Amino acid sequence: MSVAVQGATGQGSRQRDPRPGLMERLKRSYAKHWYAYAMIAPVVLVLGVLVLYPLAEGLWLTLTDANSLNAARKIGVNEIPASYHFVGLDNYADILWGPGSYDRFWSHFVWTISWTALCVGLHYTIGLGLALLLNQKLRGRAVYRMLLILPWAVPTFVTVFSWRLMLADGGAVNGLLSALHLPEPGWLDDPLAQKAAAVLVNTWVGVPFMMISLLGGLQSIPAELYEAAEMDGATAWQRFRHVTLPGLRTVSSTVVLLGVIWTFNQFAVIFLLFGANGAPDAQLLVTWAYRLGFGQQPRDYAQSAAYGVILLSILIVFTGFYRRWLARNERANG
Repeated sequence: MSVAVQGATGQGSRQRDPRPGLMERLKRSYAKHWYAYAMIAPVVLVLGVLVLYPLAEGLWLTLTDANSLNAARKIGVNEIPASYHFVGLDNYADILWGPGSYDRFWSHFVWTISWTALCVGLHYTIGLGLALLLNQKLRGRAVYRMLLILPWAVPTFVTVFSWRLMLADGGAVNGLLSALHLPEPGWLDDPLAQKAAAVLVNTWVGVPFMMISLLGGLQSIPAELYEAAEMDGATAWQRFRHVTLPGLRTVSSTVVLLGVIWTFNQFAVIFLLFGANGAPDAQLLVTWAYRLGFGQQPRDYAQSAAYGVILLSILIVFTGFYRRWLARNERANG
């Protein structure tokens, strides 16, 4: 009997995991790095209040039929409790596949993707061209840099309102086109011209960031690489293709990702250029979500929040695929 007990005891001791448990590891980590935890605690608290809580509240609203008529509100001294109900994924189904989903979602989705690709392409191309120009030894280069960065330094609402005045009927843009005997589009009225105006204004706003970022990347490329390529007989195009572009790969990947995120969610340009209820064909998903939640009566909080979650999901998926694509290219290039 004692032998059996000893055998069972020995077997149990052999099966016991000698590694410390989760709580023990957390205690050791806190004892060793308590100062780091104390330093990041305020940041975590602020993020929780400003980001995580609104995100969780928004996710909950997408699962309800909340609007301005059944949400909790106060009229005078009377407090009316919320009366909306849980509806599950009905809001997402209605947005993606419900009646009129093309006009309410897919048309804006296609325009948002096209707008993002076009604007980021123009930002990068024009910004790289200006960065290459400013990287040369030019007289008055500091003045040119200051002038070219002004559109980025000026507050966005000032820039957009200035363009709105210039694009209006009788404004500076149509006045110039008239002097050149060219057609004068209705920039703020015609659907196609509205899209062109939005791209124009957003390009003006976004190019300086690309230019400054790429200029910093150009200045970090060793001059010896250009000298060696020139000694090997490389042409200007070959030096650009095999020295400049590879040297800008890290900077380019970062600024393009940031440009896509910012342009995809570019609210200010569309809202300030066309107003809260103007230019329905030029509305992006983010401005359409705002219109649903705040620009109509009754305000549809649930659908507006659902649009926000869909936007977030699209950007997360894009970022994941983009990072994987960059990592695969880096491995392929050694």
